[in-house]
Amino acid sequence: MENIKKKRFETKGQMVSYFLKGSVIFFSLSIVASLLVTFFEFIGPKIVQYTINYCIADTVTENDSVPIYIIRLMDALGGKDHLKTHLYLIALVIVVIAVFTALFRYLYRILNSIASERLVERMRNKLFSHIMHLPFAWHSENHTGDIIQRCTSDVETVRAFISEQLLNLIRIVIRIIIAMYFMIGINGFLSIFSAVFIPIVVLYSCFFHRRISKSFQKADEEEGRLSAMAQENLTGVRVVRAFGREKYERDRFVEKNYHYSNLWIDIMKLLSAFWASNDLISGLQVMVITVLGAVLCVQGTINTGEYIAFVSYNAMLTWPVRALGRIISDMSKAGVSIDRIMYIMNSEIEEDKEGAIDVSMDQDITFDNVSFSYGNGTDEVVRGASFKIEAGKTTGILGGTGSGKSTLMYLMDKLYDLPSENGRILIGDTDITDIKTSCIRKNVGFVLQEPFLFSRTISENIGISEKELDIAKVRDAARIAALDETIQSFNKGYETFVGERGVTLSGGQKQRTAIAQMLVSRPQIMVFDDSLSAVDTQTDAKIRAALSKEIGKSTVVLISHRITTLMHADNIVVLDKGRVREQGTHEELLELGGIYKRIYDIQMQGT
Repeated sequence: MENIKKKRFETKGQMVSYFLKGSVIFFSLSIVASLLVTFFEFIGPKIVQYTINYCIADTVTENDSVPIYIIRLMDALGGKDHLKTHLYLIALVIVVIAVFTALFRYLYRILNSIASERLVERMRNKLFSHIMHLPFAWHSENHTGDIIQRCTSDVETVRAFISEQLLNLIRIVIRIIIAMYFMIGINGFLSIFSAVFIPIVVLYSCFFHRRISKSFQKADEEEGRLSAMAQENLTGVRVVRAFGREKYERDRFVEKNYHYSNLWIDIMKLLSAFWASNDLISGLQVMVITVLGAVLCVQGTINTGEYIAFVSYNAMLTWPVRALGRIISDMSKAGVSIDRIMYIMNSEIEEDKEGAIDVSMDQDITFDNVSFSYGNGTDEVVRGASFKIEAGKTTGILGGTGSGKSTLMYLMDKLYDLPSENGRILIGDTDITDIKTSCIRKNVGFVLQEPFLFSRTISENIGISEKELDIAKVRDAARIAALDETIQSFNKGYETFVGERGVTLSGGQKQRTAIAQMLVSRPQIMVFDDSLSAVDTQTDAKIRAALSKEIGKSTVVLISHRITTLMHADNIVVLDKGRVREQGTHEELLELGGIYKRIYDIQMQGT
């Protein structure tokens, strides 16, 4: 099998790094563009400061430290005397800086968008591929709706965190450092009052982070349950309608949705309290700096240009500090979503035993003392079953509901793993655990009692196993399945569109479509799991006659409750409560006078 992932992800960061492959360079370039935006934004107030002090108020003294780039800029524009009468040149410089700021902000957005979309594409592709390789048992234990929610909503939460919040965190830290550098250069005492609010914001953000994380996890899990309920009802809408359960199912959904909505209301109460306190502290910080700076300006500790520049830098610092608190809080959501995605990625995929081989499948299949339970404290479905399916012949399996008929075939197809202490299944002399799963799946064809059809045309459904659709092979398979005439009666023939799960076809038509679907690839072993239950006895006989004529040397396993379906099999295995009770041909089992004979008598009474 394809090697999807060789090791488990031990940490969230390890998994995120795995998903970031292919988008790191774009995220890095977007960070560079963001840094240039920050640089140009911080240059503006400095130019205004020195324009006021250097050109207008003429308050710059020899003791003042003027940055070399400011001096060179002023000289390039004609010098102090020239600029006093041509201030529009300073305005043009500020406009040029604004244009560069807008340009790099545009590049940041574009590069960030490309990176985030590549990230989402890789996450979805890897998740989908991984899910496709997870064992059948895993899918039985996890609701489809919840899996979909993890692959959509949780993926989007992670994308938003990495592309927006995480990059913003980098930008914010850099902006805070640059702003504090410029502010300390203006007045260290005033800078202390500005900086003291930063640890306060971080500390109370961490406090809310823990509380929001727990609440968001509950809401995320409840959303998965809600999605699962919606998916089940939409899939089974015909059953709901048939039994008049619309009101009951609607009430269940409303109750579940009400609970989910209340969870989010509780989260929003927490977030509202957090945002309000965040805004309050940010407002206090701005007020303190504005008032204290004005006092220092009046006292002559700082001049007018320095005051204006300091207030501008402090305003630039206010948003990053507020955003820093929100990012710390929002990390809780991303953490929960990453955990839920990591659950999927760390689930063990199907893997072949080391040294697994390909074998010829035209050999006898031997079940040797096979026992199996689905776990979770359930009783054994199969108990010490031993029998042989001879190559190139037809074997029938008869048994009541829950007798283990389908389970034996699932085990043979390696849909479930058979523990070594629970017996063996052999292809020839080789244990199936030593055979590559791809070899078995390629050579074993399944037709289930309740087949699944995709929302595609009939021809696409029948030829789904083929890389290129061959309509001749599709029609030949449909003919053997006694379906060709039925399809020809449709207005669009083989191009008739089949609704979701085949809802536009009858039960018998779906079963025959599934039979044709398997026959296209002509597998070496064909398993018909009660797949003729929805067709009439005449069509049943017609299909069996066509199969016996066309399948050649393929090994056939017929599972059925109908004696007439099994009576011509070369060997019939009778199961009862997971045990093999009888074996033999139709005539031998009738002479035995056991379970098979009783079922035969009951079914023949109505004929």
